[in-house]
Amino acid sequence: MDKKKITLLSSDGEAFEVDAAVAMVSKTIEHMVEFDCAEDTIPLPNVTSRILVKIIEYCQKHVLDDPAKSSDDKEELKSWDDKFVKVDQDTLFELMLAANYMNIKELLNLSCQSVADMIVGKTPEEIRKMFNIKNDFTPEEEEKSVADMITGKTLNNFTPEEEENVRRENQWAFE
Repeated sequence: MDKKKITLLSSDGEAFEVDAAVAMVSKTIEHMVEFDCAEDTIPLPNVTSRILVKIIEYCQKHVLDDPAKSSDDKEELKSWDDKFVKVDQDTLFELMLAANYMNIKELLNLSCQSVADMIVGKTPEEIRKMFNIKNDFTPEEEEKSVADMITGKTLNNFTPEEEENVRRENQWAFE
């Protein structure tokens, strides 16, 4: 008996036929199939073929990700994941965007962690340089911002009461 196949269509028009189990690592695709929103081909207008190839590779590696795997298998997969995200910055950001769009939580977490690891221990100036971010603060604004952080003033100009209300209304975000 043949495995069910799904065709994924990249934003640049390239079609990829993959096993349904591989495609459904993406919760977006899983829901499209589950709710009969998918026809023969599932278009992915936000994912280029170059990135879709990487996404499919990731999904193939993780499709049989059994929680009961041995610790050696888990270590091997972690090592593979670490190598998988050792790519140039543009590719990493495109992977992150595609993982978010396709709702592949583990890949999104992996790519976000990779970016976080890149900035740990860096100064704001080093981070700006790394990501080509223009500093649009005047020296006075930057000095005030640093002083406010040191003194514990919030950057959003909320009064302590307003800030407490925000925290109370959004308690889930602070857990």
